[in-house]
Amino acid sequence: MREQPSLRIPLGVLGLFVALLFYGMLVAHYIAPLISGWHGLAQAPVYILLGLVWLLPLRRFLIWMETGKWSAPEPGE
Repeated sequence: MREQPSLRIPLGVLGLFVALLFYGMLVAHYIAPLISGWHGLAQAPVYILLGLVWLLPLRRFLIWMETGKWSAPEPGE
């Protein structure tokens, strides 16, 4: 556990914000035109899936922001 404040947290939040903006723009630019002709109920699962995909790397990223390591610390640490 960290004892002193670290720049990892504010930089990590800023990085996450920028990455999500970039991801959203990619989805809007490349995916939206492909499925824009679909019925709204057919589009919904695609957008739900894409809305959840960004969560996959989030756990390791948050661990890095807190500890400086990419994997979770062992239970005794």
